[in-house]
Amino acid sequence: MPEGRSGAGPARVVLGFDFGLRHIGIASGDTVSATAAPCATVMMTNRGADWAAIGRILQQFQPDLLIVGSPRHADGSASALSGAADRFAAELAQRAAIPVQRADEYASSIEAGAALKRSRASGARRRRVRHADIDSAAAAIILQRWLQDGGSGA
Repeated sequence: MPEGRSGAGPARVVLGFDFGLRHIGIASGDTVSATAAPCATVMMTNRGADWAAIGRILQQFQPDLLIVGSPRHADGSASALSGAADRFAAELAQRAAIPVQRADEYASSIEAGAALKRSRASGARRRRVRHADIDSAAAAIILQRWLQDGGSGA
């Protein structure tokens, strides 16, 4: 089996998650190409994550590893969202029975929103930028950073 660029070992399919209180952005990538792309956004409800939708995505991509963003401030301290993201990551690991690693997500949503807005302003993107677009693009940024860092955690 080919060796992946991000870390030693065989090639792996990886999904990245950008946890939010309204949406969870999801991106897919792999350790061979070391690239990530937005793939979906699932809704949060008053009962929590849409686990059925997440299950369908897991079934579709058959990932070897899951990466969940760790919301932190610029100084590295935990943000108000850190505890909820930690609980989501723990429940995801339990439900999926797939290893979960954490990765820094500092400013990923801001970066994603700015990139999507630039794309729209240039004419490369025709439809307006929705929150769901930003969330899945942020997940791709989180996953891309993880892949570029050689598969190291937060």
